[in-house]
Amino acid sequence: MAAGGYAPQGRGANYEARVTGFVICTCLIAATGGLLFGYDLGISGGVTSMEPFLKKFFPSVLQKQSEAAAHGSAYCKFDSQLLTLFTSSLYLAALVASFVASVVTRIFGRNFSMFVGGLSFLLGAILNGVATGIALLIVGRLFLGVGVGFANQSVPVYLSEMAPAKIRGALNIGFQMAITIGILVAGLINYGTAKIEGGWGWRVSLALAAVPAVIMTVGAYILPDTPNSIMERGNPEKARQMLQKIRGTVNVDAEFQDLVDAVQEAKKVENPWANILEPRYRPQLVLCVVIPFFQQLTGINVIMFYAPVLFKTLGFGDDASLMSAVITGAVNVAATIVSIYSVDKVGRRVLFLEGGIQMFLSQIAVGVTIAIKFGLDGVGVLSKGDANLLLFFICAYVAAFAWSWGPLGWLVPSEICPLEIRSAGQAINVAVNMIFTFIIAQVFLAMLCHMKFGLFFFFACFVAAMTVFVYFFVPETKNIPIEEMNQVWKSHWFWGKYIPDEAVIGLTVRRLDERDG
Repeated sequence: MAAGGYAPQGRGANYEARVTGFVICTCLIAATGGLLFGYDLGISGGVTSMEPFLKKFFPSVLQKQSEAAAHGSAYCKFDSQLLTLFTSSLYLAALVASFVASVVTRIFGRNFSMFVGGLSFLLGAILNGVATGIALLIVGRLFLGVGVGFANQSVPVYLSEMAPAKIRGALNIGFQMAITIGILVAGLINYGTAKIEGGWGWRVSLALAAVPAVIMTVGAYILPDTPNSIMERGNPEKARQMLQKIRGTVNVDAEFQDLVDAVQEAKKVENPWANILEPRYRPQLVLCVVIPFFQQLTGINVIMFYAPVLFKTLGFGDDASLMSAVITGAVNVAATIVSIYSVDKVGRRVLFLEGGIQMFLSQIAVGVTIAIKFGLDGVGVLSKGDANLLLFFICAYVAAFAWSWGPLGWLVPSEICPLEIRSAGQAINVAVNMIFTFIIAQVFLAMLCHMKFGLFFFFACFVAAMTVFVYFFVPETKNIPIEEMNQVWKSHWFWGKYIPDEAVIGLTVRRLDERDG
């Protein structure tokens, strides 16, 4: 038995369900919510490396660049708290919005929460596109953050509830796929707008965030809500009809009964925020905190939203830095496709563990390469061969993240929580994610300046720690129906002691009835 614990085969095989065109379409539309987060991740770093943008809003950074070029350290070219505030302010807003979104998602439905997120992101894109001063620029970022908070809270839950158990992983990873596409498209747009004469290309980059916002808003308007949410809000017949529609069969009695039981259990919970602190929900609470914490401490957002800045810092040049960011974005998309194909075949744990090992080795390789070429004083140059080698190591790292911690960091927390704490659990997941995204965005350039190449060893240590954590404490959840997940925890070597017998005994009795009947 693996240290992570044995995952019993759920009753997924007893659920009569087809993979319908309807459920595929709804999940694809919902997954476009990831475009919001992805586009912003990709666009921010590119814009902050554009000279006209820096000249208008952050002239002190330009001055520091010229001083570094003359006699300073390459590590400190972009060290500016105001510049990092531009990037990281979004994540503070997303943090606050995620808690509001958890209430909205539970009371008004998953699709309504996505709609609100799309509208807020649209307003933020407009404000950023017309900004003439740093204040309006930051306000726009805050509205973008509210949009990201609502989308990241509601979309993964929507996908996990709509998808049949046997392809839940693949459909849920559609959200991460949209994030990676958003990053890639943003990189291509930055590469093009940087060449616009007159120095206003950055406005185009920022304003085009309205496109994914419109897609999200319109998509959320036409999407139906999930059977789980419809039932939770007191419409059992409508919930049954929706369940029949997305499963492609009228025989949904077994799955519907699990849904009824889950809602009855949820009704006993007056305050999900208080209940999630109870011992019986300890496994879910820990993973909803630890997984997003480790996801950000991989250092991935350092690569994603500071890629052009990082490459420019290391001497790639303006065009080369933007194109290198496009290359890593393309690798990100391709590797996410690998995850979509494999997550419901090899399972979550295999991807977690392989990705962790590959990321660790890649981070060490990046750190060693930079140490050899720039040393402690930050003075050095990269030859074409050196630059290509460094880009290869970074791409290997991005690929490992994109088929492991990238998609699974959203998938696993969204599928492990019972209905009564699902909104609270996902809100915690998003909040922790945004807290550490904000912290890393705010301190990365200063850390690069002071820790130098040691920064990559710093992240490698966390990658090692989280891989060990997965091996011992994260059980396999593939093919387990979302409302039967307590069986996974009950059979786990460590978490089983927290799960009361009554949490799984009802499912066991119904299984025996079905077998005998």
